[in-house]
Amino acid sequence: MAQIRTDGHRISWRRGQEIVWIEPWGADSARVRAAPAPGVRELPGALLPPEQAGKAEIAVGNHGAELRNGKLVVTISDTGWIRFLRADGAVLLEELPHLLVRDFKSLDGGAYRIQQRFRAYPGERLYGMGQHQHGLLDQKGAVLELRQQNTEVNIPFVVSNRRYGFLWNNPAVGVAEFATNFTRWTCDAAQQIDYWLTAGDDYAELLRHYADATGHAPMMPEWASGFWQCKLRYRTQEELLSVAREYTRRGLPISVIVVDYFHWTMMGEWRFDPACWPDPAGMVRELKAMGIELMVSIWPTVNPNSDNYGRMQDAGLLALTERGLPAVMSFEDTRPAGRMLLSYYDPTNPEAREFLWQQVKEHYYDLGIHIFWLDACEPEIMPMDHDHMRYHLGNGAAVGNLYPMLHERAFYDGMTAAGEQRVLNLCRSAWAGSQRYGAAVWSGDIPSTFEALRAQVRAGLNIAMSGIPWWTTDIGGFHGGDVASADFRELIVRWFQYGVFCPLFRLHGVRQPGTAKSGGPNEVWSFGEDAYAIITGLMRLRERLRPYIMAQMQLAHTHGTPPMRPLFFDFPDDEAAYAADDQFLFGPDLLIAPVLEQGATRREVYLPDGDRWRDAWTDAIHVGGQWLTVEAPLHCIPVFVRGDAELPLREEM
Repeated sequence: MAQIRTDGHRISWRRGQEIVWIEPWGADSARVRAAPAPGVRELPGALLPPEQAGKAEIAVGNHGAELRNGKLVVTISDTGWIRFLRADGAVLLEELPHLLVRDFKSLDGGAYRIQQRFRAYPGERLYGMGQHQHGLLDQKGAVLELRQQNTEVNIPFVVSNRRYGFLWNNPAVGVAEFATNFTRWTCDAAQQIDYWLTAGDDYAELLRHYADATGHAPMMPEWASGFWQCKLRYRTQEELLSVAREYTRRGLPISVIVVDYFHWTMMGEWRFDPACWPDPAGMVRELKAMGIELMVSIWPTVNPNSDNYGRMQDAGLLALTERGLPAVMSFEDTRPAGRMLLSYYDPTNPEAREFLWQQVKEHYYDLGIHIFWLDACEPEIMPMDHDHMRYHLGNGAAVGNLYPMLHERAFYDGMTAAGEQRVLNLCRSAWAGSQRYGAAVWSGDIPSTFEALRAQVRAGLNIAMSGIPWWTTDIGGFHGGDVASADFRELIVRWFQYGVFCPLFRLHGVRQPGTAKSGGPNEVWSFGEDAYAIITGLMRLRERLRPYIMAQMQLAHTHGTPPMRPLFFDFPDDEAAYAADDQFLFGPDLLIAPVLEQGATRREVYLPDGDRWRDAWTDAIHVGGQWLTVEAPLHCIPVFVRGDAELPLREEM
């Protein structure tokens, strides 16, 4: 017979060696933790303490217990079967009612291989789960690895069209399987089950609850809404300044320019190489006079030849391996030139985060550089065996997914302590809660192909549904792209058209032909006169939209509403809006239908039911609830304006 009782504000259930806690955690939300004896622990995760417990009601009966918290009802039977319902009794989600619903298999060291199973439902659609390159918007039927890697961002938060949001609050490496017969979450090595579920009337409410539970993004700095110029790579201070001066000479809008990797003396020293960057402070002053912010690439890798390696190793500030040398990545560095075996610093150690920040503050921040590019922060280990890693907080299999979020925290804590009011740093990876540390995510090192562009549309919408409002891609893709090729020039134009309506508007990539450690030209005038005319028009369009964009960023900050979102977010009762998965809304008033096929000059566009839509370029009015074939020559991306909204899309002559 199970033991069920109230324990303060929570339900406590126990049978044999298993203990379950169910407790209210924010409005319309509950947290569930389960573990073998001796019981539930406070372990690292994404959830913040709830600001208020709410007016939850708990009742214990002869055959189970019930928790009511606003719109959410959670029940547990005397056999341990957990169900989540709306206040009206409609089922949101429930465990599979059999003995293996929660499975703990003992491992060495006190950890368990854990499986948690839930029932699957016909017609359910699932969104979120971070950013993946599989080209799907609906995650139903997908198997997703719960681990970080370049281009694959693991954020274990999923939103259902059944009007619930579910966070797997566990940083362990594992798998999420959204099968047709059941859903299963697996941890390779963890000490307990820990998840959070919220109920809401619409998607906006679900994401607001999620932001309340895991942290709101800061207000985005105004400068970040403009155009970002980047390439792999500007090798010297003079080369970078010459590009910035040329943008200014041409009268082109630019907000950010980027210093990429290998600008440093050595990995792990986190400072400019004076041979190539003799006066960083003067460079920053000249850029600021032109209205341009400087972003600098920071890697978490440490070269064993660097000045800091010995003291970091002695102080326990480096991530270790369970066996052998603490070298987990093979990559090129500057001194000595060529491939090196590198270590990573350990951001799960607060002292390591503070050490890194002090280096960055002295050598970059105090020079006026207040935006950082946190590259390779998955971390990118070779091979991708997380159980071989040993961090301050534990084995990598159990805590490895925390790495990017805590790395981002190092910069957020340091910058806010230094007086920064609005923190934004560009990151290649993230985890649940990264948004509260000012993490802007980009989609990693993707190829320069139309296939990759198609995948980015769905990837960006899913990460938006995962609570990350700031996201972008390398316009044109990262790997490849011959600037003299007609095919690539078509791709770069279509990607720029898409990029204008992304939360961040950033050009980057390795262009061909290039030289060692530096790709070819990647400025907007590099792709021929025809492309230049279209691209510069798009840059001016972005400038005109910046007040509208900043208004959406305010909503992202206060309510967790993503500026870039699927059609169904605003039109949840329109079935066809779910099928139009290669279109999106940019704020409430703009519908964007990017051209994603090479050679295409028209495309099908769905206009959601319930409003009128105006073609941004022809002023033709269309009733919602219909598909249209829209002309889209190379210079044109289909854009529609909702209702009576007035936005400065067209340039006044």
